[in-house]
Amino acid sequence: MARWEPNPRLRLVRAAIDLFAEQGYDETTVAQIAARAGLSKATFFRHFPDKREVLSAGQEAHSTLLAEGAAGAPAGASPLEAVAAALDTVTTSFTPEQREFGPRLRAVVAAHDELRERDAFKRVGLAAALADALRDRGIPETTARLAAALGVEAFHLAFARWTDEPDGASYRVLARQALEELRAAATALH
Repeated sequence: MARWEPNPRLRLVRAAIDLFAEQGYDETTVAQIAARAGLSKATFFRHFPDKREVLSAGQEAHSTLLAEGAAGAPAGASPLEAVAAALDTVTTSFTPEQREFGPRLRAVVAAHDELRERDAFKRVGLAAALADALRDRGIPETTARLAAALGVEAFHLAFARWTDEPDGASYRVLARQALEELRAAATALH
């Protein structure tokens, strides 16, 4: 790839996922990722502190979008209605390219302990951002934390479904369906 092509960050993510899937996470170097993306190692480090962080690209943006979506829900929205608004907001940021490389990303993460641990931290961070936004709406602490946890679980369930079915429903629709399934499951616990 020529160095002038746009979106070096996405190119690095795509290159990393491809290399991790082809040769394994431990065997892949930053230099290889940069070369596959048609970029320099210095460019890699302008975007990511290490190769592990490539797979967390977008976490800050996702946290922000979840919080903005919850904050923008109608004034009388229930906690789960605010979570649904948050999911609507964050899922619109995903591209067809992310849908295409999603299965490889999930497989790479599932195959490596360090990456599963990083994924768990990512989920905690997303839930914390969403819970904060819900508390800012006046939702009590425990309710906000539970609603946020359901929202983040719906986000991840829907991502798996969205990437496994390239011609299926939109991520937004799948996230709403997953949230409703989780709400029903929580209700059935009593």
